Amino acid sequence: MVKKTKKIIKDIIKRSPVVVVLGHVDHGKTSILDVIRKDYSKAAPGGGEPRPVAGRESGGITQHIGAYEVVHNEKKITFIDTPGHEAFSAMRARGTSVADIALLVVDAAQSVQPQTKEAVIAIKKAGIPMIVVLNKIDIPTADPQKIKRELSTIDVLVESMGGQIPSVEVSAREKKGIDELLEIITLVSDMQELVLDIDSLVEGIVIESYMDSLKGPVATVIVQKGILKIKDIIATDLAMAKIKSLQDFQGKEIKEAYPSCPAIILGFTTVPGVGEKFKTYASEKEALEKLKIESQKREINYNVLDINSTKKVVNVILKGDVFGSLEAIDGMLKNLPQDQVTLRILKAEVGDINESDAKLAEMSNAQIIGFRVKINPGVLQLLKNDEKKKVRIKTFEVIYELIQEARNGMERSLEVEVTRKDVGKLKTLLVFWAEKNRQIVGGKITEGEFKKGLKVDIFREDPSTGSGQVTKIGSGRIINLQRDKKDIEKLKKGDEAGILFEGNVKIEKGDIVVAWVEERQKGVL
Repeated sequence: MVKKTKKIIKDIIKRSPVVVVLGHVDHGKTSILDVIRKDYSKAAPGGGEPRPVAGRESGGITQHIGAYEVVHNEKKITFIDTPGHEAFSAMRARGTSVADIALLVVDAAQSVQPQTKEAVIAIKKAGIPMIVVLNKIDIPTADPQKIKRELSTIDVLVESMGGQIPSVEVSAREKKGIDELLEIITLVSDMQELVLDIDSLVEGIVIESYMDSLKGPVATVIVQKGILKIKDIIATDLAMAKIKSLQDFQGKEIKEAYPSCPAIILGFTTVPGVGEKFKTYASEKEALEKLKIESQKREINYNVLDINSTKKVVNVILKGDVFGSLEAIDGMLKNLPQDQVTLRILKAEVGDINESDAKLAEMSNAQIIGFRVKINPGVLQLLKNDEKKKVRIKTFEVIYELIQEARNGMERSLEVEVTRKDVGKLKTLLVFWAEKNRQIVGGKITEGEFKKGLKVDIFREDPSTGSGQVTKIGSGRIINLQRDKKDIEKLKKGDEAGILFEGNVKIEKGDIVVAWVEERQKGVL
């Protein structure tokens, strides 16, 4: 009779959707999640005052919770609130998936960024529905239509542009559009027909994990199938647990967790890797046997055999807390654009950063990047005793920040692009005085603006051609700027100006003076 009842429940109850939030680093993902959590998670099981996402972040990045449930119109939605790139990309690197829907957040007052494009690629590879969220519409310079046009160039066509991807305009700061966003999530979820599967053996995915000094290994998981219970024996590829404690997303003790439900697990023997799948086993012996087989199969090949000599190479030594972390990070690093720069991982090991790592980094001009590891005292002493050793070491608690540092290192290796930008144009009407390489000229600014210290080019029409074409005859800079015989810092279009010019040419009446600046733009992957 019990089995029949469970079968009926499976057929009629829909599973709540799991939603991941992706987008550029400063486009407002966390702010949106904060509003949703604060205003909609009080009604979720467990009750209590919800803790804001940003309030427990390090440097604006969510840590050590992983996911939470909200309730909208009596329907649950699970949000993954680790940085979208951390959980989502790490799972994608292993060929696993946890999210049913992806929110692509774009700042409506800015533009589509490289990380926006990477997020789109990740969503499409996962094969899940996308909802475009245009944030910060309260800012006067917000231009949602411009963003939609830019998205269309990367094959993201929203419904208002004739496509099939839903979009919603929101303001996290003013709490506008959040209800509509949750309504669209519910609608997309209903169309997917997500069915609750409680008859199968338990399966799920680790979306966050860390070592707590008091509690030991802690993991936040999303259950995908079956019902997870206290005392269940579970194992990922490289970590096992006999569940001692099961908590909901607000830290309240629970006895069981259903599919789509985020749960915090205590009882792992080692810290599992983000993105690792787990299953239940009948005994610890069976789980340990599975770990033994998997550990023998696991190997990451970090050697880059074929490097294009025309490209720059950035060397990295990677140290991580567990193999699962290294594997996830490796997959994410390989997804960074490498058309212009090759990222070469010279070494990747589990464990703290040691003297051997420092010596290899010095020899190969590599940066040491650590994930949830410490720097051995011997390394710090080595660098202190020999200040000439230039070894760059950075450690991180959040995968997203680590990947961002690797990206920054690759971009720093690119040459800075210097471009010229014309900022003003003046037609010379009078020439007052000239001495050596300096002279005073008067004229009217016909375009842009002039400032003291700007570089200028001088153009003159060749009367013999009669075509009105001008040719550059010399260059220099503006030593001083005057109007009505008074020194002034800046003049703009329509103003009459007196200029103290210093340069390699004598200006004549009718010459065109073009002011310009150099703009330095760092390389972008």
